[in-house]
Amino acid sequence: MQDSNLLTQEAVALLKQLIATPRVSRQETAAADVLAHFIGEKLWDNRREPLFTMHRDANNIWCIAKGYDSERPTLLLNAHIDTVKPVAAWQRDPLNPTIEGDRLYGLGSNDDGASLVCLWQAFYVLCSRPQAYNLVFLASAEEEVSGCDGIERVIPQLPPIDVALVGEPTGMQPAIAEKGLMVLDVTATGKAGHAARNEGINAIYRAIEDIEWFRTFRFPEESLVLGPVKMSVTIIYAGTQHNVVPDSCTFTVDVRSNECYTNEVIYDTICAHVKSDVHVRSFRLNSSRIDANHPLMQRILTLGPTLNGQARTPFGSPTLSDQALMKWPSLKMGPGDSARSHTADEYICISEIEGAICDYLAVLDGLQLS
Repeated sequence: MQDSNLLTQEAVALLKQLIATPRVSRQETAAADVLAHFIGEKLWDNRREPLFTMHRDANNIWCIAKGYDSERPTLLLNAHIDTVKPVAAWQRDPLNPTIEGDRLYGLGSNDDGASLVCLWQAFYVLCSRPQAYNLVFLASAEEEVSGCDGIERVIPQLPPIDVALVGEPTGMQPAIAEKGLMVLDVTATGKAGHAARNEGINAIYRAIEDIEWFRTFRFPEESLVLGPVKMSVTIIYAGTQHNVVPDSCTFTVDVRSNECYTNEVIYDTICAHVKSDVHVRSFRLNSSRIDANHPLMQRILTLGPTLNGQARTPFGSPTLSDQALMKWPSLKMGPGDSARSHTADEYICISEIEGAICDYLAVLDGLQLS
C-alpha cells in the first residue's frame, strides 16, 4: 500500500491548486483543466500501460479503471468540482489556500474539494489492484446549481452503474438516504380595486389560505431516516402601491421530499388541495437511498470509529447532492462537516483528508458487491 502520508501530501497539493482556481458553478472550465492535466499525468503505470481511460465532456471528467468487464458490477465514485460564490463575511482571501495548523482554508476546501481529491487518490491506488468490480471515478460540474451540464449530461455516457459512493462532507458518517428537492412557483389571482372602497378581490388574502395549508399539511408517510416531507414558503411578492388592492400574489415553496413519495405524487397532492396556480420548476431532483444491508453499506460499518471517536451510524441527509440525479442505489460519505459548507472561512483539516483516504481504501479494496 502506498504511504498514507504521501497520498495525503499529494491530495493537499491538488486541493490547493483547485482552491486557487475559480470554479463557481457553470464557470469551472479552468478548474477542470487543472484536474484533467493532473489526472493525465497519472495515466500510465511503470510499464507505460494505461491504468485507466480518461474522458471529458464540458467540465465533467470521468475515468474508468483498466480491466472493465461488463459481467461484473460497477461502482461509481463521485464528487463535484464546483463551488458556490464566496459570502461577504470571509476574513481571508477565499481563493488563497492557507494552512494554519491542521486546517486548510479556502473556498470549496470542505465542499467539495476534500472529497474530490480523496476519492481520486483511492481510485488511483485501486487502479493497480484487481478488484471483483469495475471502478469509475467522476468529477462532476454544476452540482451546486443542479445544472443540466453536470452529472446529468454524463450519465448516458457512463457504463451501467450498480451503486455509487458520493463524496460530500459528512464527517465520514454514511448517509444512506437523502431528501429530494422540488421548487414551486405559486400564483394566487384576484381583482384590482381601490383600497379605500369595498371593491376588488385581494390576491394576498387568497394566497394566505394556501400558505396556511403549506404550513400545516402533513404527508402521512414518514421515512425512518429522512422524516416527513418538508414544505417551506420562502419568497413572496404582491402589490404595486398602498392604495391598490393587489390582483396577483406569487410565492415560492421549497419542497424537500423523502423516499416515500416521488416529486410527481407530491405535486399532484398539492394541486388537489390549493386554489392557487402551481408551477413546478423541475421534477428531476428526487430523494435517493440505499438499503442498509447493501454490501457497500455493510463494509463501511466494519470500519472503526471516525476521527472524532464516533461510531459509524447511518443517517438521513437533508441536503441535496448529485445523488438526486442517480437512478441506482447510492450513499454519501466524505471528509469534513456539512455545517462548514457555504460559510465564510471554510476549511478542511489535513487529518480529515488523511483519514478519508485510508477509510475509502479500507472500504473499497477487496469489496464484494455480488
